[in-house]
Amino acid sequence: MTERFAGPILKRRRQAQETSTTDQRLLDSRGPSDWVHQDPWRVMRIQAEFVEGFGALAELGPAIAVFGSARTTPDHPTYELAEETGRKLVGAGFAVITGGGPGAMEAANKGASEAGGVSVGLGIELPFESGLNSWVDKGINFRYFFARKTMFVKYSQGFIVLPGGIGTLDELFEALTLAQTRKVTRFPIVLVGVDYWQGLLAWLRDTVLADGKVSQADLDMLTLTDDVDEAVAMMVAARNGDRR
Repeated sequence: MTERFAGPILKRRRQAQETSTTDQRLLDSRGPSDWVHQDPWRVMRIQAEFVEGFGALAELGPAIAVFGSARTTPDHPTYELAEETGRKLVGAGFAVITGGGPGAMEAANKGASEAGGVSVGLGIELPFESGLNSWVDKGINFRYFFARKTMFVKYSQGFIVLPGGIGTLDELFEALTLAQTRKVTRFPIVLVGVDYWQGLLAWLRDTVLADGKVSQADLDMLTLTDDVDEAVAMMVAARNGDRR
């Protein structure tokens, strides 16, 4: 059965056949000028997403965002790594926040939920994914990426980034930008998966840093490891106010 979410609204069968998203309709400037009359009303919907998100997460407590590919299959080593990450974060007293989708996100939510912790999913309306994974115990489905991203940063004390694609890279570099510009402080960002991430870090060091486009201090904000315990320990240190 065809099923998809439009923000918080569930659509099935023929109602689910529309392929455009709310973000797309907002950002697409082509077409007639009737957008002039529609955009003020969109502001109310955007405001509602922020209010809903703030209300749902205000009492969440210490939390860590775990990012990774939706395409990670259950038989892939990264899936088990994500489960371990969710489980150990709960053991350290954190809630776990993911994008609520399948793959590595599902695995992290599963690890957190099975460990008896708070498993949060912040989903997004997409034409090729439907709903939140079954291990999300508290979930919000957003229409707008920017509202969703605000929730990740506002309610997470750090990011653990597992192997992923374009969406994961977007989340990684947004977090790095906010830390670099000191919009967030004591905000650890840990890349888990040395073989996967070392090529990216080598490019940042040998090309971007070498050409003077970033500083060494910028790159020092990223930690690379294969050890989940090390990643969790960095989150605990940040929570306790320890400096890296």
